[in-house]
Amino acid sequence: MAETVQETHGVTITDGAALKVRNLLEQEGRDDLRLRVAVQPGGCSGLIYQLFFDERLMDDDLVVDFNGVEVVVDKMSSPYIDGATVDFEDTIQKQGFTIDNPNAQGSCACGDSFS
Repeated sequence: MAETVQETHGVTITDGAALKVRNLLEQEGRDDLRLRVAVQPGGCSGLIYQLFFDERLMDDDLVVDFNGVEVVVDKMSSPYIDGATVDFEDTIQKQGFTIDNPNAQGSCACGDSFS
């Protein structure tokens, strides 16, 4: 019997972001969700990040577990965000998840889309 090997991706998540994800999932009372990071066409710079909880796992998804937080990237998005880091900021100026992507050549003023 052949063993199935799950392919991985190059996106990482900081400890702070993983903690925030775990806290959000606990608040929701869900243990069947994973954090999906994707790229879609759109935004003022051409591509926009998608970051959401997903209960589905597709055949071509790439998965990495970060201390109990599964981060999923679809195969099509992977080249655009390979090497990116998901973080969580909690400051007076900003609260929310951020994505530091070394592949982004430029981004818009709002920071939500990139090229």
